[in-house]
Amino acid sequence: MAELQTQVLQKLDASPTATLTSEDDFPTVPFATLKAALDSLQSKEMIAYETRDTEYFVLTSEGQQLLATGSHEAKVWEVVHRLGEIRIADLASQPEFADDPNAAKLGQMRARKEGWVKAHPEDRTKIISGVDEINDTTRRALDTISLAGSHSDAAIVADLKKRKLILAQKKIAFTIHKGSKFALEVLKEYTDLDADMLQSGKWQEVTFKPYNLRALGAPAMSGALHPLGKVRHEFRQIFFEMGFTEMPTNQFVESGFWNFDALYVPQQHPARDMQDTFFISDPPMADPPRSENGEPLTEYWNNVKQVHENGKFGSLGYRYPWHAEESLKLVLRTHTTATSAAMLYKLAQDPRPARYFSIDRVFRNETVDATHLAEFHQVEGVIADFDLTLGDLIGFMNEFFGKMGVKQLRFKPAYNPYTEPSMEIFSWHEGLGKWVEIGNSGMFRPEMLESMGLPKGMKVHGWGLSLERPTMIKYGVSNIRELLGHKVDLNFIEGNPAVRLDQEA
Repeated sequence: MAELQTQVLQKLDASPTATLTSEDDFPTVPFATLKAALDSLQSKEMIAYETRDTEYFVLTSEGQQLLATGSHEAKVWEVVHRLGEIRIADLASQPEFADDPNAAKLGQMRARKEGWVKAHPEDRTKIISGVDEINDTTRRALDTISLAGSHSDAAIVADLKKRKLILAQKKIAFTIHKGSKFALEVLKEYTDLDADMLQSGKWQEVTFKPYNLRALGAPAMSGALHPLGKVRHEFRQIFFEMGFTEMPTNQFVESGFWNFDALYVPQQHPARDMQDTFFISDPPMADPPRSENGEPLTEYWNNVKQVHENGKFGSLGYRYPWHAEESLKLVLRTHTTATSAAMLYKLAQDPRPARYFSIDRVFRNETVDATHLAEFHQVEGVIADFDLTLGDLIGFMNEFFGKMGVKQLRFKPAYNPYTEPSMEIFSWHEGLGKWVEIGNSGMFRPEMLESMGLPKGMKVHGWGLSLERPTMIKYGVSNIRELLGHKVDLNFIEGNPAVRLDQEA
């Protein structure tokens, strides 16, 4: 670039007008190379330059072909002039149109418009010559544009553009003048002031490069959406599309009452011991459940206790002594169904059809390994309405998962303490070639709903699945071969992949 900068300065000094133009003085220098040299000189105030945008035209591939062989209308006249007359239907079969039979129709129309050919007076299916000689204006215009990049007749240019024989392109040119610090030698500019310059006084003799305060900074490494965030967004959009309301799930600590007892998980159930639940040590106990107004939920509390101990609302109960202390222990929620239970109790104060969903973190006292985490995300939804059936739940599951592209579903009977009947949901996975469990579902038990005060005719569907599993299936399996370019052997244990990569031979 230094050589080009010197060349610019020398030409500018030798110019009688002290002005240069890039198209006349540097026609063969690439645009980017010339601009870099000019920018460097301008930053030193040795030159100044302006940018000019000029439009010019180039021939398309079809335009280049017509320039070489003649326009379509000229070829039609040549055929007619050679044969004397010809059927219009036979034009496309002539040697002149062997490469493009469709051009015969366009050429015949334009030749008629120019008066070069005309209809046979006795047979309208034929054409004859209208003149003894022609001037191929299209070919001449294309020749002019190929040499000069423009044409003086705007109508001809518009016609050629319409016929897609030429294309407009922009060319950036520069007009260059002398700057306030013009010189024939490019002085070195220093960028750093060091200790040696200060001690020797050299800093007073050298030229420092000015700061470019308009320069853009180095591009920062941009972040990317987490796969869990992508799938969570997709789930939320599906729920909103289907008329659901999102439940508030910002309460990670729950009492045993809402997390277990309200859902009729018995107090001696293994899920409630230290092997599966994180218990809070400080404070160790919660207050009895209260309404939003701070009033104790005495009736609901007593209903839950009676159903556990002796049964109520048609239930036989678990027949064991229920302890309030166990119910008031504080835990990290093991499922978001605790929030669903609280929302259903609020709904019981004003019973009406409703749809709720939540997507948030839950906690299990698990040993972290390849297939288990102590913290994961649960996707949960409930539908409350009158006279719902199990068939409604199955139909909804097919529609819900179908919106995610999961079309093949199977349902297997299961057991949950708070739903009856209950079903596990399986989907056929093409990549794995087998059925994979993707969720759990069921209809909430009548004694759970009636304890809250919901009317007997109101039923509630509930279902849940982890957020990690569909994310893993979507991003961990479908894209891994494409991303890594390897053969992949995937072994799924409870939906989590253990991946072994074997390099392609």
